[in-house]
Amino acid sequence: MEKAVILLSGGLDSSTVLYQAKADGCDCYALSFDYRQRHRRELEAARAIALSAGIAEHQIVNFDLRLWGGSALTDVKIDLPCDRSLADMSQNIPITYVPARNTIFLSFALAYAEAIGAQRVYIGVNALDYSGYPDCRPDYIEAMQEVFRLGTKQGREGEPIKILTPLIDLKKTEIIQLGNSLAVPWEKTWSCYAGEELACGVCDSCQLRLAAFAELGLKDPLPYSMQK
Repeated sequence: MEKAVILLSGGLDSSTVLYQAKADGCDCYALSFDYRQRHRRELEAARAIALSAGIAEHQIVNFDLRLWGGSALTDVKIDLPCDRSLADMSQNIPITYVPARNTIFLSFALAYAEAIGAQRVYIGVNALDYSGYPDCRPDYIEAMQEVFRLGTKQGREGEPIKILTPLIDLKKTEIIQLGNSLAVPWEKTWSCYAGEELACGVCDSCQLRLAAFAELGLKDPLPYSMQK
């Protein structure tokens, strides 16, 4: 059984990836991050998902990206985009992009993986999402895989830790279908950027999620304070 580190935000995508890693037969170690994000409520979901999956270990790493801001998720002075159409979301990289976030996350995951002797790191990036984040694209993952090879003892000795991205080419509807086949408990997940007690239903992340469930003719079991 190979050990795997899974980056777990508690959202729809990362939760599906954790359950996929389990289905792949991995001994799973989940890693979440409290970077003082606006939506720290997602960490409750990450804890719940890790517990429901019955994994070997779940750790939450703390640091503060509010020191630099540069994103609506780390600077409360920047308004959160809401009530946008899916077409509008696809135009430009949105202000919810957190500078270099996945590079930071993958660096922590790499250190954790090498320390525990893991062979894999799973991350729920998706290149087809309307958000179009630069650190969710195949060329970025390929570059980080080379970093994993060159920047570790394991990599230099010919056994680099592999980055696995099972969702990178899937539409959101396909991710939900995969999650359904893996019995992901959607009611425990959290996608909202607003950080309130209930999901807002109008931020970009909520709308992408709701639209995918609706397209499949399914009801999202997560309660919302409002919906378009």
